[in-house]
Amino acid sequence: MEGFGVHTSMWTMNWNREGAEKAIAAAVKYKMDFIEIALLNAPAVDAAHSRQLLEKHQLRSVCSLGLPEHAWASVHPEEAVEYLKVAIDKTADMGAEALSGVIFGGIGERTGVPPTEKEYDNIARALQAAAKHAKSRGVQLGVEAVNRYENHLINTAAQAVDMIERVGADNVFVHLDTYHMNIEEKGAANGILVARDHLKYIHLSESDRGTPGYGNVPWDEIYAALAAIGFKGGSRWRASSICRPRLPTVLPSGARLPRTKRKSWAMVCPSCATRPRNTA
Repeated sequence: MEGFGVHTSMWTMNWNREGAEKAIAAAVKYKMDFIEIALLNAPAVDAAHSRQLLEKHQLRSVCSLGLPEHAWASVHPEEAVEYLKVAIDKTADMGAEALSGVIFGGIGERTGVPPTEKEYDNIARALQAAAKHAKSRGVQLGVEAVNRYENHLINTAAQAVDMIERVGADNVFVHLDTYHMNIEEKGAANGILVARDHLKYIHLSESDRGTPGYGNVPWDEIYAALAAIGFKGGSRWRASSICRPRLPTVLPSGARLPRTKRKSWAMVCPSCATRPRNTA
């Protein structure tokens, strides 16, 4: 998993045939290395159709999700395993490289009290079973640390690392997002350094989910930390839905910061700086 990509929510929140055709064509137009497909309704995805489109355009992909409430791993570990197996199968059938995101719980899952050991034990047990199934399908799993207002369980890089080490599977990695790190980490670089041995994927998002370079994220610090750990994973830009009406100008400018920091980008991902981009 390597290169610079974009989240499909820039074009669609419904990964049906129409949404897939629109987002994949647009990602190719903007010369992305890969796309991140939001599996908001994993069981309904037409994986064969998506795979055909991705292969036609020679576009790589990863998938992401948050679990529905009936499958929150902290309270319903068995249901979480079953839902994750379906999502993993869809990911594999599409030819995507990984399933990442809030694979341990839901967006909006908050109890109002600190996490308990029972919650973490349930999550670890569910992810162990999911990782075993994912390995059989050639899929990697990413655990994304998100801010406390979206989920109360894994908010920092240190917590993500702790969970991955509990799971103990070699196909599970840390997934960070600079938007969440801006809220939760005591210095953006610290999160990257803490996760260094497990970090394979990072979302390059501004503090307001807007255009990178126009908010509060310390980009030089981010790139310096990635270079210091020899990061070779994937990075993806995501903006909020308010950007969609202005995509013709917003997306190129949003991609400009990581693409024009050539010196730092070359240290972070040497092959991405020189790889010919798909122009089909």
